[in-house]
Order: sequence, then C-alpha cells, then structure tokens
Amino acid sequence: MNNQPDPSTTERLDALVREVRACRVCAEHLPLGPRPLIHVSTRARILIASQAPGTKAHLSGKSFYDPSGNRLREWLNLTSEQFYDTSKVAILPMGLCYPGRLPNGGDRPPRPECAPIWRDRVLALMPSLRLTLLVGSYSQAHVLGRGSVSDRVAHFRDYLPRYFPLPHPSWRTGVWEKRAPWFQAEVIPALRTIVHDILSHDDQA
Repeated sequence: MNNQPDPSTTERLDALVREVRACRVCAEHLPLGPRPLIHVSTRARILIASQAPGTKAHLSGKSFYDPSGNRLREWLNLTSEQFYDTSKVAILPMGLCYPGRLPNGGDRPPRPECAPIWRDRVLALMPSLRLTLLVGSYSQAHVLGRGSVSDRVAHFRDYLPRYFPLPHPSWRTGVWEKRAPWFQAEVIPALRTIVHDILSHDDQA
C-alpha cells in the first residue's frame, strides 16, 4: 500500500508555503518585521502547534532555536536532526512571526490575524498527520477552547489519539514542573512512547 501523498498535494503545499513566507499582513505591528516561520511537509506525521517564534527563532529562521526548544526536544527525546526533519515533524505556530514584547516582560500573544488566514489551508495539505502536540495555552484555546493548561496536560489521555496537550516549554515551566511531579513521572514517558511509535512506523513504511 502506497501511503505517500500524491505529487500534486506536495506541489500545492510548496506553493502555499511560498505564499505564507511572503505574507506581510501584520507588518506594521511587528517590531522586527515579518519573517513567517513554517516547517511543514505532506509526509510529516507529528505536528507541533506552538505559540509564536521568539527573537532567537526569528533571527535564525528556525522555530524553537532557543532554550525552550532544547526543553521541548528533551521532553520528546528527539535529536535536533529528527526535530527539524519535516518529513517526520512539522512546526506550525499559531502566529508565524515574532510578535514583540509586552511592556511588563514576556512575548506578546500571537497576532490574531495569522491562524485564521493560514492554518486550515496548510493543514488541509498535510494528509499524513497522526498526532498534534498542542504546546501552550494559545494552541489549546484555538483547538479545544478555553481551559486550564495544567488540567489538560494532566488528563492528556482524554485527547488522544489526535491531540496531546503540553505546557509551553519556557523557563517558567521548570518552576511549574517542581509543583507537578506527575508531569515527568507520567506525562513525559507516555509522550515519548507515542512519538517514538509514530516515527518508528514512519521509518518502516
């Protein structure tokens, strides 16, 4: 059985990615200017639905190219090579450009214009996806509606096999993890097993 997406789907996604990367809809609101970050392919099995790029990601042109990315890769038990291999893992933030800083510190929320314009169009051309990691409150609110990130992460099995809620892997999460020992004891082992099984199946297909 051939599970490969047909060439026309790949061509359409490639064309859409070029369109995304040329987007200037929010340009006047972006302190570092527009640089949409999107890492996708028609073959990807796992999608990381994250928040928005940080400054280091913006400057490098690679999502999660920062300490939060190191933490996320550790959670997943993936190497950088595996993480950035779009035939395995896709990254589609809710906001594709760096949104700037809040007056009191921390990054601004993803621009609200972004996901409604691009998200469904991109996902429609990704037929191989088996799992979406909902990383942080913004992606979870978009997909699941408002709710507690901690509660959703604790009850991650309720959202399987399609979704796996996760906290945002910022430095603040390290403090939260100390108050939630169940995260490392229960959630992370299950996450690694599921991710490994999906990617191992992909390698054998």
